[in-house]
Amino acid sequence: MVYSLAAHPHHARYPPPWFSIAPMMEWTDNHYRTLARLISKNAWLYTEMLAAETIVYQKDNLDRFLEYSPEQHPIVLQIGGNNLENLAKATELANPYKYDEINFNCGCPSPRVAGHGCFGASLMLDPKFVAEAMSVIAAHTDAPVSVKCRIGVDNHDSYNELCKFPFPDSCVYIVSKLVNINILLNGISPAENRSIPPLKYEYFYGLLRDFPDLRFTINGGINTVEEVNAARRAGAHGVMVGRAAFNKPWHTLGHVDTVVYGAPSSGVTRRQILEKFQVYGDTAVGKYGRKPTVRDVARPLIGLFHSEPGNSQWKRKADAAFLHCTTMKEFFDETLVAIPDYVLDKPIGEPPSGSEDPFANIHSLLPPAYESRELELQYA
Repeated sequence: MVYSLAAHPHHARYPPPWFSIAPMMEWTDNHYRTLARLISKNAWLYTEMLAAETIVYQKDNLDRFLEYSPEQHPIVLQIGGNNLENLAKATELANPYKYDEINFNCGCPSPRVAGHGCFGASLMLDPKFVAEAMSVIAAHTDAPVSVKCRIGVDNHDSYNELCKFPFPDSCVYIVSKLVNINILLNGISPAENRSIPPLKYEYFYGLLRDFPDLRFTINGGINTVEEVNAARRAGAHGVMVGRAAFNKPWHTLGHVDTVVYGAPSSGVTRRQILEKFQVYGDTAVGKYGRKPTVRDVARPLIGLFHSEPGNSQWKRKADAAFLHCTTMKEFFDETLVAIPDYVLDKPIGEPPSGSEDPFANIHSLLPPAYESRELELQYA
């Protein structure tokens, strides 16, 4: 979920963030974002989370972590950490790369992050630190600043507790007095994220009701552009999609510009996208010695032919090609023979219709209103 007090002036040059691709560790790297932008011109892109310490310690090698092509705008850098000095330094080091927004991670459920009690979702238990971190980040950049969090952590997942974390009587309300802030809220807790998550969309829409001066973007369990538009019709300011955008990039991102943003169809085909991706890929392979490999660069392509004829054979050929191909051209020459020409040359079609609206009755399910705004100054 994203919230902000006012429209960000930096965003005026871009389409509004109605649709964003979620930051996903080891997924939303430069290779994936290159593919995503070739498919959708309007979706907002997020980097995978970068630890502030990584940015600071790699200050002489920053291009490897922060560089991206101009075509990737609008793009948001997500950073994580629990050291205010490193967050400040990392933000300053990122400034020359001109990201359109800096996002602070309070939502990653990875055992490598939250499970070690250092940062990510565990920070939801320390709103005072989050307030300080957001202040520090905002003080060291001219870009808009945002925070990504969850509806709760383990047993701390009631609606009132949620309101007390990112909103008025804790960190974000205080910080938002000083700067424009966004909040992205996932509808599941870290513990639930590793089982079957009960999505609490009613909490999200309760926040829209109780904090009308803020702006929110929802993330969690939304997989199609029809569901994106349904969430927005119900009042969401923006929607973030994660795994569906990675696992089925053509079927998910291919409809964003037309269905969500109302743009005319580009008529682009997968063959045209792959021709451009090959140009990018052959400049990327081996750019940093042995890395990235063809496998690294081609990984985002594996779902490009989801549910199409030849998809299974394409994946088998890709697995074999990864063992010996040293250029993207070799990789495509060896693998694309599995895909029929009519699939490669077919523009994106109409999105599937008739999907269920998960938000149809959401306003009848809202929790009782949160009314404890008087407590907000106790954290000041």
